[in-house]
Amino acid sequence: MANITATEVNKLRKMTGAGMMDCKKALVESEGDFEKAIDILRKKGQKVASKRADKETNEGIVLAKTTNDKKFAAVIMLSCETDFVAKNKEFVEFANKVIDLALIQKPKSLDEIKALELDGRSIAEGVTELVGKTGEKMDLAYYEFIEAANVTAYNHQGNRLATILGLNKNNGLQDVGRELAMQVAAMNPVAVDKDDVPQEVIDKEIEIGKEQARQEGKPEKILEKIAMGKLNKFFKESTLLNQDFVRDTKKTVAQYLKETDPELKVTGFKRLMLGA
Repeated sequence: MANITATEVNKLRKMTGAGMMDCKKALVESEGDFEKAIDILRKKGQKVASKRADKETNEGIVLAKTTNDKKFAAVIMLSCETDFVAKNKEFVEFANKVIDLALIQKPKSLDEIKALELDGRSIAEGVTELVGKTGEKMDLAYYEFIEAANVTAYNHQGNRLATILGLNKNNGLQDVGRELAMQVAAMNPVAVDKDDVPQEVIDKEIEIGKEQARQEGKPEKILEKIAMGKLNKFFKESTLLNQDFVRDTKKTVAQYLKETDPELKVTGFKRLMLGA
C-alpha cells in the first residue's frame, strides 16, 4: 500500500475541493497517482472542482492579443511563485514583449516561442535571467495561437485568465467574437461541439457515469442508458455551441450564432488560466 503523506492529501484537497478523508482514501486506492485519484473521487459521486492548481508556480500573468488585421491571435502564460513577483514591473513588461513578438513571428509551438530572440537573447534565456533576479521559480508555461478569418482576444480583469477565439467570417463581427470569447472564459468548454470532444474524454465520462450509477445502486442492465444520459448532460454543459448563452440563457450559443448569421461558425478557441 502506498505511503500517503498529509502534504499529498492536502494537495489533492486543494486541487479538487473534496474532503480530507475522501482525498486520502482516493490516493491510497490510486497508489499516489493524482489523476487516478481525481477519477476515483468523481466515480464515487464527489463534486470535484475544475481548478487543478500547481501551487509551485500558481501566480503569474496571462496575456492574449491579436494582430491588427485580426487574422492571428496568441495567448501566453508566464508563471511564477508569488503575486508580488507577478506584479513586478519588469516581469509584466517582459510578458508583454513576449506576446508582442509572438504576433510578429507567429511561432507554432511553445518550444518555438522560447527559442525566439528577444533583446539579444532567447526568450528562454530571458526567463532564466528573471529567475536569477527574483530568486523565484518561473516559466513561460503555455503558448497557444489561432489563425482564422476573424480572431478575438479577451483578457479578464487581473490578467489571471485570457481566451482567444476564431470565426470563419470577418465582416464587422468583433462584438460577436468578444461575446463568445467571454463565454469561453466564463463557462470553460472543453470543445467547440460534441463531435470535437476527444474519444478518450467521452469514454472516461461514460465510465464515470456508469460507476456513479452503480454506486447509487442502479441495476447493471440500465447503467449504459444512465451513463449516456449523463454524457449528453456533459455535452450540453461542456461544449461551447451547446452551452446556454451567458447573455441570454433562453438560447444556446449555437442559436445565438444562427440568429446572427446562419453561416457563421467558431473555428476554434483557446483558454488559459493561472492554476488550471
